Amino acid sequence: MKQIFATKPLSVLLDEVKSENRLRRVLGPVALTSLGVGAIIGTGIFVLTGVAAHDKSGPAIVLSFVVSGIACVFAALSYAEFASMVPVAGSAYTYAYATLGELFAWIIGWDLILEYAVASATVAHGWSHYFQDFISILGVKFAPTISNAPFDFNPTTGLLASTGSVLDLPAILITVLITFILVKGIKESAGFNAGIVITKLAIVLLVIIVGAFYINPANWHPFAPYGYSGLSLFGKTIWGQTGPGGAPVGVLAGAAIIFFAYIGFDSVSTHSEEAKNPKRDVPIGIITSLILCTILYIAVSGILTGMVGYNKIDINAPVSNAFKQVGLVWAEFLVSLGAVAGITSVLLVMMLSQARIFLAMARDGLLPTKFFGDVHAKYRTPWKSTILTGAFVSILAGFLPLRVLADLVNIGTLFAFVVVCAAVIIMRKTHPEAERPFRAPFVPLVPILGIIICSLLMFSLPEENWLRLFGWLAIGLVIYFFYGRHHSIMHRLMKEEGK
Repeated sequence: MKQIFATKPLSVLLDEVKSENRLRRVLGPVALTSLGVGAIIGTGIFVLTGVAAHDKSGPAIVLSFVVSGIACVFAALSYAEFASMVPVAGSAYTYAYATLGELFAWIIGWDLILEYAVASATVAHGWSHYFQDFISILGVKFAPTISNAPFDFNPTTGLLASTGSVLDLPAILITVLITFILVKGIKESAGFNAGIVITKLAIVLLVIIVGAFYINPANWHPFAPYGYSGLSLFGKTIWGQTGPGGAPVGVLAGAAIIFFAYIGFDSVSTHSEEAKNPKRDVPIGIITSLILCTILYIAVSGILTGMVGYNKIDINAPVSNAFKQVGLVWAEFLVSLGAVAGITSVLLVMMLSQARIFLAMARDGLLPTKFFGDVHAKYRTPWKSTILTGAFVSILAGFLPLRVLADLVNIGTLFAFVVVCAAVIIMRKTHPEAERPFRAPFVPLVPILGIIICSLLMFSLPEENWLRLFGWLAIGLVIYFFYGRHHSIMHRLMKEEGK
């Protein structure tokens, strides 16, 4: 009991940054902001707006983005404080280890593995549909048997249905390509990402400017066909309407779904160890990327639902299809091209972050160090865990549908945000003397509001998401108690103290 609640001293965390087995510091504030924007803008705008508007919120999706954005602001401020204090790889996992103890750190680390791996698969799935939409304009098509996941979730019946396909080959291929780039090095990955970010920002602005001329205000009525609520408790609706299978619908339910669109800002904190001046640059990257992307999300979702009725939106390629429906084929071509580029950068940052979580846990002995903690001698990247991540993501992306993947990611992300907000409050009490180059304002009010809103969004997710989360955490606890607990650094330290 003493070990599983033991916290990792700040001094130990900071010593890790000085070791030879650390990552290369090459990222400045612009590169970090670019990574944040690269992770945030992509799947949220180009894919999940369609799912949330069609199934959950209708035109009121703009309010869903506002609710999610507010929740993220509180969490982002908490992340920024920690990132400036402890500039090492690991993000929420590292913060939990320093404040809540080893068991909570393991739970969060295992949860983040779920978040980033499944998020990467979701992104790869969205990339596949936009890529196929793009090449279809050029008259090229993949065979139906290799163009989609073998089954999908039907929101009308609440059941899984066969798609007639065997696997999603484009999703697998893009995952393999990104894995190769990530093994090559962080500087190359960041440069590749920066070029893509410029491209997709230009496309997003094109969507807003051109789309504004094709808005039909009648499409915004009714504004909230599913209501303004959508709050549930473990999948059981307690405030608002219910959809197929008893799943909640409404603004809050929509906010819970599109929350996935915001997870990019927390990935910035996983790269603290690779920042040139992490105490200043990481908070800048987190907050700047979040504010910029929230504004763009609200604008694009309003344009999309104004161009096309919410019930006519294509959930797989909503933005490009909206331009197709209003007859702008040239714009459909550019949007599809921008979406392919934009979603590529999201996939890159998600998979980049996943390997850093493995690295942080391996350093602590909770995962096999020789494999997950191995940093390539030349490229200075965690190459083995990157390749494993690529293989796992390929399997998920090739065989699981978009709706199932997106929901699974959201509950894991929200859980991590709740823990980070709580950890800020604890750290202020237990280590008031610690240096905080960036301090979250109005503590404990800001983190408490973050905990409340993120918890409400978690409760707004369907019941099966809770079951999947508990199942995943149960598997993780078995691994921890049979392996991690016996090999952790804290275990070795306590044995030495006992002697």
